[in-house]
Amino acid sequence: MSGAHVGGDPVVDASVAALELPVMLLHDAAVDHNVRVMAEWCRAAGVQLAPHAKTHMSRELVRRQADAGAWGFTAATPAQVRTLAGWGVARVLHANVLVDRAAIAWVATHLLTAVSATEYLCYVDSDAGLDLLETELARHRPARPLPVLVELGFPGGRTGVRDDVAALALARRVAGSAHVRLAGVSAFEGLMPAGDDPGAPDGAVELLARVRALVTAVTDEGLVAGVPVVTAGGSSYFDLVARELGPAQWDRPVTTVLRSGCYVTHDHGVYRRTSPLGADRGTGTLRPAFELRASVLSVPEEGRAVVGFGRREAPTDDRLPVVLGAVGSEAAGLDVWGWEVTGVNDHHAFLSVPPGVAPALRPGTVLRFGISHPCGAFDRWRRIPLVDGDRVVGSITPAL
Repeated sequence: MSGAHVGGDPVVDASVAALELPVMLLHDAAVDHNVRVMAEWCRAAGVQLAPHAKTHMSRELVRRQADAGAWGFTAATPAQVRTLAGWGVARVLHANVLVDRAAIAWVATHLLTAVSATEYLCYVDSDAGLDLLETELARHRPARPLPVLVELGFPGGRTGVRDDVAALALARRVAGSAHVRLAGVSAFEGLMPAGDDPGAPDGAVELLARVRALVTAVTDEGLVAGVPVVTAGGSSYFDLVARELGPAQWDRPVTTVLRSGCYVTHDHGVYRRTSPLGADRGTGTLRPAFELRASVLSVPEEGRAVVGFGRREAPTDDRLPVVLGAVGSEAAGLDVWGWEVTGVNDHHAFLSVPPGVAPALRPGTVLRFGISHPCGAFDRWRRIPLVDGDRVVGSITPAL
């Protein structure tokens, strides 16, 4: 066990070079920069931000995002809702339908009480789902009705009403219920098939137009008590959502909420390619905050090296990690252009290098890698050293 770890925790003010490898690092300055940039972007666009906490499920990062002015926080599962409420989050947007009876009971008895400090909203997308909510809430008799958003979906997508007539009929049923109240409309454009234009997935504009039409209909009919919440937008196409659902699109008060999460660390992969603040389709304003370090284990043949990390240490669901460089004075002269991770086992990565490079690599050479899809990185590490230059300044502890 490295001297830079005690009980598995990185020691503050330890040298990064003393950490056991492989190790996933988070660069503190990049995280702070990204939180600030996204908050400023949302303010300029006139939209609110409920960062998707599933990305990191870290109390430390939730605190930073709240301090930057987050409207609330998004959760995907009842367990995440419970965790966020336990951390004292004032508003939780549960971006999913609520159908588990035990979860409905918990929400009714903990979040719908007269004294609950956490405002809670969830989705509904069917008559059967509404029937279940009404039955279970009638059983528990909470002090307040449950605020719900009618979710619109698209063929082949996840949850969400496919038919707009049915969506309006469902909204009318919600508005007439004694146990739920209509808070607004939701959708998610991020899973729609990508077209030739990387800034506009096929059908996304049409889906967001359907959201506008439904919001107009339910507010014209007086089905929403108060200002409606309109929410869409993940980490890839939030500029499109701000354009189609932002303040310029409305002749009435509307609270437009983005649910972006991965911006907090950004990456060298999917969000570099798809974020409007990424380098490939946008301004490049966001900075990748994750860095994976691992040692060369072996150079068994020309053009091939084996490195000490694998799918257990790095997310591989989008693309494999990319080589950023080498660490240490002995490796300072290594040019990593053309180096490519071609495959992984559980704890081994296979690195292809150009001809003539292999003899310059040695077992123990430390390499730096960038990753794609931050959620998978947070899933794999229970303690992530937070670093400033070559020093450890703290740690991030994702909740299970």
